[in-house]
Amino acid sequence: MTIEAGKVVQFHYDLFINDQQIESSRDGEPMAYLHGAENIISGLENALVGHQAGDHVEVTVAPEHGYGLREENRIQRVPAKYLKHAGKLKPGMRVQVSTDQGPRLVTVVKVGLKAVDVDGNHPLAGETLRFVVDIVDIRDASADEKAHGHAHGVGGHHH
Repeated sequence: MTIEAGKVVQFHYDLFINDQQIESSRDGEPMAYLHGAENIISGLENALVGHQAGDHVEVTVAPEHGYGLREENRIQRVPAKYLKHAGKLKPGMRVQVSTDQGPRLVTVVKVGLKAVDVDGNHPLAGETLRFVVDIVDIRDASADEKAHGHAHGVGGHHH
């Protein structure tokens, strides 16, 4: 069975930026996603098409096909009172804010007495990513998984 739309894929991965490993799934359960449902970044999803269980894949993903380019206009100053729910703020912290588009995670850049500078970019925006992937399993998605748009069970979403 090969990876294509409508398949649930389980894989282990290591993620590198500039040859520095920043993340790995290898100490836990493999990650699971529904192929074709945009559950993972497009650069990785496209690179996995046609592969089979047992395949080892290494792929470099440009920012445009990963978490996007950094946008300087996504750094904003907000009144500190809107972030008091997050406790004592420090640069580098990730906190949730309410926006017109719903809740969003932002990174604290600078903390002032009455205002906080936050960055709405994804922490990996602008980065070239290198993935080392080992495909563990591929199966047909269930009707529920297709309807919900994501994998269920081990490594996937739990309702």
